[in-house]
Amino acid sequence: MAQTDQTSPTRVPAEQAAAPALRRGVGRDAVVGGICGAVVVLMVGASYAAVPFYNWFCRATGFNGTTQVATSAPTSAPLARRIAVRFDANVAGGLPWKFEPEKTEIEVAIGEVVTVYYTVTNQSARTTMAQAAYNVTPLTSGVYFQKINCFCFTEQTMAPGETREMPVVFYVDPAITADHENDSLKTITLSYTFYPVREAPKPVAAGEPDKPRGNL
Repeated sequence: MAQTDQTSPTRVPAEQAAAPALRRGVGRDAVVGGICGAVVVLMVGASYAAVPFYNWFCRATGFNGTTQVATSAPTSAPLARRIAVRFDANVAGGLPWKFEPEKTEIEVAIGEVVTVYYTVTNQSARTTMAQAAYNVTPLTSGVYFQKINCFCFTEQTMAPGETREMPVVFYVDPAITADHENDSLKTITLSYTFYPVREAPKPVAAGEPDKPRGNL
């Protein structure tokens, strides 16, 4: 009588059976981690570029009370009509700067070129960089607020403990008198907010001990 071969199936060790699933899990985690890392890098890069892009967009469109950039002073004499200009200064979180106007309000003639100063102090023990976003209120006055020179046009780098006076040269365009929407305008408020840009690089020789150079 023939005997049936009842060889039992080969058992796969539990460790080997779990290996493919483990590899799939690790691969999935690596993909998710890579995507999250890319998103973080993109967000950090976007935060560095946000202020310059915002300023460019607003200057190009006049959005949100953005002031204009003038290449020269007005050719006509200032008008008799006068207007008050107030100055506001703010610092975004994470930037160790003290920022304030030397005067909080002045009165100017329309068409008069005026220079005012803000005082900025880097209160930290490291070099920091920032750029100012800006606008005026009421928003309808932005197109008539002409800046000839301003610290807000470029990034500002401050050494540890440095204090600096930063000028703004501006005038209110006489064309505002033809805009009846601003007939009752008595006050314009110019606002700035400094935002951190990035950590300033250290000099190549930073941290190296001083070495004698030449004969004393």
